[in-house]
Amino acid sequence: MNKLNGMLLIGSAGRNVGKTELACALIRRYSKSSPIVGIKVTTIRAKDGKCPRGGRGCGVCSSLDGNFCITEEVDKNSNKDTVRLLKAGASRVFWLRIMKTHLKEGLTTLLDVVGSDAVLICESNSLRRVVEPAVFLMVIARDSGAWKSSARDVKERVDKILTWDGNNFDFDIDQIKLIDRKWTIMEKATAIIMAGGESRRMGVDKSMFPVKGLALIETIAEQLRGLFSQILISANEVEKLAFLDLPIIQDRVPGQGPLMGIASALEASDNELNFVVACDIPYIDMCYVRRMLMEAKGADAVIPTAGDEKYEPLFAVYHKGVLGAINEVLSSGGRKISNIFERCKVRFIKLEAEQYANLNTMAEFKEFQEEHDDEVR
Repeated sequence: MNKLNGMLLIGSAGRNVGKTELACALIRRYSKSSPIVGIKVTTIRAKDGKCPRGGRGCGVCSSLDGNFCITEEVDKNSNKDTVRLLKAGASRVFWLRIMKTHLKEGLTTLLDVVGSDAVLICESNSLRRVVEPAVFLMVIARDSGAWKSSARDVKERVDKILTWDGNNFDFDIDQIKLIDRKWTIMEKATAIIMAGGESRRMGVDKSMFPVKGLALIETIAEQLRGLFSQILISANEVEKLAFLDLPIIQDRVPGQGPLMGIASALEASDNELNFVVACDIPYIDMCYVRRMLMEAKGADAVIPTAGDEKYEPLFAVYHKGVLGAINEVLSSGGRKISNIFERCKVRFIKLEAEQYANLNTMAEFKEFQEEHDDEVR
């Protein structure tokens, strides 16, 4: 699946829920700094029968000649969605009508027209099945009922769900950024990089191992910069990590393991939501991290699990309010992070192998080097 860093994809759970309004707001905000191409996609399941877009007789399905059709909008004298995108400031706007079975073919042809490096704002649910955009947003109505099938099919791939009340979104769209022609979301959350471990299994300080010419911990920090409103390093060796130019939070009581590190960093955090990540994870799947942040609503912590009682508490999301439970465990002499699970509301979510990999031993690091010998030196 191709990744397009210049694409922001906007889907919707139903009709008339503010999808185009959001697209226009973002075009108005960023089109002065970079040309933005607007794309509206209408996916067709069949050329006969009732089309979910407009019902029998709307003409969209029956008028399609071939597997897809690309039309550029040039008329500004109507209130069609494509015209609204053009009026908002898009440099060009296209309407892609396409059979569901030919999404990849149609997108490839469209990218040949606009350029694969173009900055895009695209309205579609189904397109997420064949492309990995930089950001995928889903818009729902405040009193939304059942999601339409195309939205349900890609729900687990959504980076952020926005609720529209007819006038405003429940999300500050200033958090959506276009930086160096790449879309991203600045989370109002703190990323906490855990670097206080002793690396017993590795035998040496794994946080300083080279990845793409950078120390492993620096590689992690660079992935998180611009994506979180605050980044903290949980460590006790301040001088060694000063080159990161990030706040370093020392354990308030040394020698009590990662649970104390989490507690100390949570106390220093400016945000209610906190993503905790170990310093031995070379690549971070931000789509999965954003899913954890969304799942944190109504829970004290979101913990990935790779099987029965196999938790990843150092690749997880914690509310600052979980500090009470952590301090209770520490005061009672507990050191395991799992000791807090029975004291607070934890939501466990499945973690697939491709979404997470850490390096605990020298053998694992060497295997990682061999698999990425073009990136690690």
